[in-house]
Amino acid sequence: MDLFNDSLDENLNLLPRDGIVNYYGKVAPLLQANHYFDCLLQTIVWKNDEAIIFGKRIITKRKVAWYGDQDFEYTYSKTTKRALPWTAELLELKTIADNKTREKYNSCLLNLYHSGEEGMAWHSDAEKDLKQNGAIASLTFGAERKFSFRHKLTKETVSVVLQHGSLLVMAGTTQTHWLHRLPPTKLISKPRINLTFRTILK
Repeated sequence: MDLFNDSLDENLNLLPRDGIVNYYGKVAPLLQANHYFDCLLQTIVWKNDEAIIFGKRIITKRKVAWYGDQDFEYTYSKTTKRALPWTAELLELKTIADNKTREKYNSCLLNLYHSGEEGMAWHSDAEKDLKQNGAIASLTFGAERKFSFRHKLTKETVSVVLQHGSLLVMAGTTQTHWLHRLPPTKLISKPRINLTFRTILK
């Protein structure tokens, strides 16, 4: 099922069962969203992501960064990252995410997709370092991209287009029962920056 942004409101659960996903739409006006996109592109310490798949180290074209309240260690795809101190812009964006979702996040994983040809395969964010059933707030800046969910048992799917300056929140048992992905597309040539604010437990 594909959901169109003009039919959504932030109180609507996009998932039919077994989880909670709310799409808030644009939480930053165009000029502000453009400002954050430019700042993040220039000031974040971007590095190519690494993953170990079937014993082999894979370097992705997509770039990532990891920031937080403390120098948290975060392990996924059998690689470990250590959080950098917040930048001024990231703290501003964290405040927006905190206030909109009524949560208190302590870290942020950022992804830089240079074009639509870079995406993310089906996965769930269920690493042991994350707060169980904790909310994950996802901010998008740059190119609008389709974002999809697939139920782990029924295989039903839900998709939504994430707009420039928009916020989507995954909460409850979403990570337990659903996978999500960013499908690649050759139709988009512009970059996209995604910020996922999370709560890490020490």
